Amino acid sequence: MGKKIKAEMDKQRVRFVDGCKAGGIDEAKADEIFDLLAKFADYGFNKSHAAAYAVASYQTAYLKANHPVEFMAGVMNCDSHLTDKLSTYAEEVRRGMGITIVPPCVNRSEAGFTVHEGKLVYALGALKNVGIEAMRMITAARRDEAGREKAFVTLYDFARRVDLKRVGKRPLEMLARAGAFDSLDANRRRVFEALDALVGYSAAIHEQKASNQVSLFGEAGDDLPEPRLMPVSDWQALERLEEEHKAVGFYLSGHPLDDYLPALKRRKVMTLAELQQKAERDGGAIGKVGVLVSALQERKSGRGTRFFRMNISDPTSQVSGIAMFCDDFDSARKVFDQTHQVVMTLEARFNEGQFDPVGRKEILATQRPAIPATRVASVLAQAAEAQRNLPRGPVMLCLMDPTLPGETEIDTGQEFPMNPQIKGAIRSLPGVMEVQEV
Repeated sequence: MGKKIKAEMDKQRVRFVDGCKAGGIDEAKADEIFDLLAKFADYGFNKSHAAAYAVASYQTAYLKANHPVEFMAGVMNCDSHLTDKLSTYAEEVRRGMGITIVPPCVNRSEAGFTVHEGKLVYALGALKNVGIEAMRMITAARRDEAGREKAFVTLYDFARRVDLKRVGKRPLEMLARAGAFDSLDANRRRVFEALDALVGYSAAIHEQKASNQVSLFGEAGDDLPEPRLMPVSDWQALERLEEEHKAVGFYLSGHPLDDYLPALKRRKVMTLAELQQKAERDGGAIGKVGVLVSALQERKSGRGTRFFRMNISDPTSQVSGIAMFCDDFDSARKVFDQTHQVVMTLEARFNEGQFDPVGRKEILATQRPAIPATRVASVLAQAAEAQRNLPRGPVMLCLMDPTLPGETEIDTGQEFPMNPQIKGAIRSLPGVMEVQEV
């Protein structure tokens, strides 16, 4: 019965019914009993097994309902090496449960996921290609001999207290990409490009400590000159997100389509969350959604029909492994060769209770070349020169500084073109807090 082989089951039914008839049980009752046995064999538990599962289910539900942050930290620690699962959990934590995720940080994070003041602190050890033991070396160096927290102050302080050569350059690169050094230096590109110099500086200090040499200037390494960090501009907003994605495995601090949302909304384009809500409310839905496509694969069905398999995401949600069938497969491939930011028509449906949309049509999303910039004025000037055909509008600046009486608004007195790339370039500038369309 356990093997569910139909031919063998049919044979056993005849034997069972014949045996029952010989024992004085009528044939109809024998068939009824055998049907019950067959149904149980399909997927059945004995009572003790079912009771054990029920207890475990109740305990799990209780913990998630009453201690949600601690529960999710434990779940994510169990799967910290599985990026796809962490992405799903992070989605549930942020949007499904309304819990804040603190980004990875050498001064706040532990090697595993932890909880602090009701927030989930992202684990250093959950970053890609870092190694849990290397991250434990960092967190151990953050504490004094009595076990008290002693935060790193600068990158040089970090290099003096942590043997960066033992940690390895690749893990350090992932930490820089993920923004784990932002509390020491917010310019991620400068940190990333300075890693060779910092590793050499750290190695010299720890070699001196290991040799038990005494410096005339204080502790070992105090007489070694600190390496000079090159004055380079930081990665722009989209570059920062892409580098972060390489380290985390998914978008954690933002999404490449963040700046597209106002423009897409004006075009009546839905978000994934809105489409899912509509499908839940109406029992199904079809709508246009602006998404970022990843893990794109070309497949062929049993009937020879070519289709795409992909993951899609937007600032509100993400869905893995959706299928997309196109009337013109080759034209669709050309679209994806140009960009992975597209507006596509999705047929929203549910498969075993899970949101499982199917793509029906793709449209090339509006894209403009990224504009290099050093300050707001130059961004606007370059935009006016390069994007002559874009619609224009007034631009207001809101200044905040202790020397000012309060928030001070300044009208530039001119109209400038504006699109998501220009907004992103302005947002990436030092000192810019927010860029809004009004």
